[in-house]
Amino acid sequence: MDFLLTIANIAGGLLLGLATLDKWDGDSNFFNKIAGMLAPFQTIIGGALIILALLSFWSNLLFNCVSILGGLLLLTHVFGKVPALEASLRKLSTKLMPFKAIIGIGLLVIGVLGLF
Repeated sequence: MDFLLTIANIAGGLLLGLATLDKWDGDSNFFNKIAGMLAPFQTIIGGALIILALLSFWSNLLFNCVSILGGLLLLTHVFGKVPALEASLRKLSTKLMPFKAIIGIGLLVIGVLGLF
């Protein structure tokens, strides 16, 4: 289960941190190509980040909190389908949006560290 969370962290980090990674990348568009392949799976990756982080929440509290925040950001387009929680989740997502790139890079770092 930890390996799945590590993979979800890397994928989520690539999707959320794309703006910053693209600046580092230069002209090769390497990160844009990877994010383009991952974009159709954004909902699955966001759900995996939240569910897997909650299942192993106490094992590494800080890393799992970042994973949950990243999952919330990736699932913003789904919040309209949950009428009971829509207002609360959209408000939280709006507050997190300025930190999207930071959370994305954090997820990427956590994912790479999880490989070791």
